[in-house]
Amino acid sequence: MAIGDSITEGMEDDSGPNGGYRGFADRLAEHLGTVTPDFRYANLGVRGRRMQHIFGDQLDQTLRWKPDLVTVLAGGNDVLRPGNDLDRLADHFEWGIRRLRDAGIRVVILSGHDTGWIPVLRYYRGRIAVFSMHMRAVAERTGTEIVDLWALNALTDPRAWSEDRLHLNGAGHQIVAARIADLLGFPMGPPESWTDPWTTPPQKLPRILRRRENRRWARQYAVPWLRRRVMGRSSGDGRMPKRPRLDYLHDETARAEIARTIEEGGAKEAAYNGFDPVEGMPTSSPSGTKGPEPVD
Repeated sequence: MAIGDSITEGMEDDSGPNGGYRGFADRLAEHLGTVTPDFRYANLGVRGRRMQHIFGDQLDQTLRWKPDLVTVLAGGNDVLRPGNDLDRLADHFEWGIRRLRDAGIRVVILSGHDTGWIPVLRYYRGRIAVFSMHMRAVAERTGTEIVDLWALNALTDPRAWSEDRLHLNGAGHQIVAARIADLLGFPMGPPESWTDPWTTPPQKLPRILRRRENRRWARQYAVPWLRRRVMGRSSGDGRMPKRPRLDYLHDETARAEIARTIEEGGAKEAAYNGFDPVEGMPTSSPSGTKGPEPVD
C-alpha cells in the first residue's frame, strides 16, 4: 500500500492508462508484481492531503488491511504552511509510524527533497530540511527503513520535474521507484538508474530567458498555489484515491503467466514479512536506510 499526498498519487506522471497519473508507487507496484504472482496493491494518496488525513483515514484503512509493505510520504503540505510547528508535526509523524510498525507492517518512509533550485520554494528549504531530519530520527528510533530524497542528486535536475516545478515528472517518479526497489532488494536495474540517469548535463538557459521563464512560471503555477494556501483550500478537496482497495494488480490469466515465468526461471519471490528490526536493524546506505535482505 502507498499512503501520502500528490507525489504518492502520481502527479504529474501522466504515463498511466488513458493518460492517467502513474507515479513512483504505481511503477514500484508494477515492478514487484513481476516477482510475486498474487501481488496486491492499493494507493490511497490524494493531492493536497495533510498529516491529519494521511495519519487519519489513510492510516486507519491501512491498519484494517494490514499489508506486508507500506510506503509513507507525509508532511509536505504541512511543512509548506509557515505557521505549523515542525516539532509537533514530527511527534504526529512518529505516532503514525509507530502504529504501522506495531501492527507488524514493513514501512518505507520517504523524506523531503531539496527545493533550493526552485524559485519561491527555496524559501521553504530550511523547514523541509528540519522536518527531513526529524524523519530520519523517527526512522532510527523505530527501526524503520527510509529513502532520503534530499540525498538523491538526480532530483535536483530540472529534467526530473514537471513544468509546475511542484511535482515530479515520469523520469523523476521512475528515479524514486528505482531507489525504493533497490532498498527492498529487488532492483529495477543498475544503481545508475537512480544515481545518474542522464548522460548529459542539464541545459542552462541564458539569464534573460531564465528570468522570463521564472515570471511565466510564477504567474501560471506559483500564484495560484499560494492563493490556495492563503484561502485554506486544496486541489484535492472532494477527490477520492485512484486505487482505494487492496486488490490484485493483474487479472487471473496474467497472474498464472507470471507464476509460470517465475517457476521456469527460478526467480525469487518478494518477501516482506520476514523483515524483523530486532533480528537486523537497518543500516545506512547512500540515500537511505536499508533493512536486512529479503528472506529466501
